[in-house]
Amino acid sequence: DCLKTSMITIHTFNFVHPLIVSLFREYVSSKTINKVIQVHDQIFCCMAGSLADAQAVTKAAKFHLSFHSVQMESPPLVISAASVLKELCYKNKDELQAGFITAGWDRKKGPQVYVVALGGMLMSQPVTIGGSGSTYIYGYVDAKYKPNMSRDECLQFATNALALAMGRDNVSGGVAHLVVITETGVEHVVVPGNKLPKFHDE
Repeated sequence: DCLKTSMITIHTFNFVHPLIVSLFREYVSSKTINKVIQVHDQIFCCMAGSLADAQAVTKAAKFHLSFHSVQMESPPLVISAASVLKELCYKNKDELQAGFITAGWDRKKGPQVYVVALGGMLMSQPVTIGGSGSTYIYGYVDAKYKPNMSRDECLQFATNALALAMGRDNVSGGVAHLVVITETGVEHVVVPGNKLPKFHDE
């Protein structure tokens, strides 16, 4: 499985104060494995591209962030996690085929979302999507996303977007993993494929 390319739909966005990270598992390796990876207590990343590359980078990032938090005697900032991923991707840009979305909450800036693209480019965005299924839902995300949505509105928005991507992308599907990150903690939500909303005569 580690040598196969993963094709997933991933997106993250802020709502009021908390943050939601979500993804749909891909067809290639496993439809049930969770690729929303916790790299520190309130920081998660989603990965797309070569699964082997992504796993190696997130493992290294976890180590760096753990060491960093011991040195600083406090949890790392979300930008620190994104910067670690950026450095790993940039220094190995000729060998790696993986991109990441890093999202989390920290004491300094609250909820944040960062994209680390192939080659190591780092950007901050209020909402972002990625993976093979994302090409089918840009219009939906542009039309339906609005700032300061409630938690329930965000969960419904994420679930609908993932279901739409699964319906169009023949290599997306399976289980939807959602993570709600707030100042007080982390909540994991799993939606089985048969519980997702149906669209366009599926």
